[in-house]
Amino acid sequence: MHTTPTMTDELPGVAVIGAGPAGLMAAEVIASHGVAVDVYDAMPSAGRKFLLAGRGGLNLTHDEPADEFVERYAERRAEIASMLARFGAKELRDWALGLGVETFVGSSRRVFPVDMKSAPLLRSWLHRLRGLGVRFHMRHRWVGWAEAGDSPRTLRFMGPAGAKTVNARAVVLALGGASWSRLGSDGAWTQWVGDLGVELAPLRPSNCGFDVGRVDPATGKPSGWSEHLRSRHSGAPVKNVALRCEAPDGRVFDQAGEFVVTDGGIEGTLVYAASACLRESIASKGGVIAWIDLLPGWSASKVRDEVARPRGSRSLSTHLKSRLGLNGVKAALLHEVLPRDVLSDPERLAEGIKALPITLIAPRPIDEAISSAGGVCLESLDGRLMCRDAPGWFFAGEMLDWEAPTGGYLLTACLASGVVAGEGVLSWLDGA
Repeated sequence: MHTTPTMTDELPGVAVIGAGPAGLMAAEVIASHGVAVDVYDAMPSAGRKFLLAGRGGLNLTHDEPADEFVERYAERRAEIASMLARFGAKELRDWALGLGVETFVGSSRRVFPVDMKSAPLLRSWLHRLRGLGVRFHMRHRWVGWAEAGDSPRTLRFMGPAGAKTVNARAVVLALGGASWSRLGSDGAWTQWVGDLGVELAPLRPSNCGFDVGRVDPATGKPSGWSEHLRSRHSGAPVKNVALRCEAPDGRVFDQAGEFVVTDGGIEGTLVYAASACLRESIASKGGVIAWIDLLPGWSASKVRDEVARPRGSRSLSTHLKSRLGLNGVKAALLHEVLPRDVLSDPERLAEGIKALPITLIAPRPIDEAISSAGGVCLESLDGRLMCRDAPGWFFAGEMLDWEAPTGGYLLTACLASGVVAGEGVLSWLDGA
């Protein structure tokens, strides 16, 4: 049970820097206990990335057993599990219902608002926060401090009226990662946060697309897709496939789904799910092969038998379409990736259909990514998400060093970290 510190003009309140989901959740937890909270953000309005992410349907969380849920956070699953124990998928749905937003579980077990929209939830949330006394200061970009580590903390902002200095009794930093910089997550905070004594892992793209490194048969040099593939199939979805790759530490990613062919590579939900494995392999070896099973529902022997059937005067394309149902972009990828001598050899062609090697040489730029990995190492923080070397400084959201695939896992962990950081502030103020 938290006590409510008495706030006076001489005793400043809590500054939350960042008006995304993590920052807003921290503000709600703190303000609900009567503590004065001021939220600062460089953007003109709150939750801009949250709104854009929900444009095609707001995926709030995922309905799966807790032990499966936490596995989505890979090497950070233990740390994230402790946050989810405080605020997990059920608590998130109950919280949304408290804002008047009913949810449902889709066929993929993803959880959405009934109306699929993010704007009504955000409006209701901001109304609640203002009712709790939270004050918003938009177009205020944090540019460091005058006195680091002191209490009260002295923060510097650049706002519409110029430079501004703010004292805070505690600070929650929830500034996001470095993806979608036009919405405020530009990673600029790294130049100041390191001075607090936290360890920073480099920011890297996550849930991102990748560039291919096809070897041009005419030159023998690596290049992107051929003009033929780009002109005919760029933007085409490749459905009902599986992707397999191996991380430098030996972990194997092997999952079914779909992806999209882009002008220079591949992207989409299946690629996003594999992005950590692909990215780390590229960083370690300079490239990685994504093995694509074009017919995951078929056994290797069945594919081999069908490919080996006599085709008479029919073309290879007609044969693959009639015997295996391979046409369109799937057939185009076979012709793009496999050499002619492999295409003319039924045994090797069957192997290629079950394991088509697509060489990837680079992730797309971080600003194009859905999210980012890296940031403030959790080892630098205590269980309340407070900096061990700078008491009163708390961190939440995507600026922490963790990552997860799309599917509601990103938003759930961001909100959970906001709850933990908010409760951490209250606990620290009780003992301050």
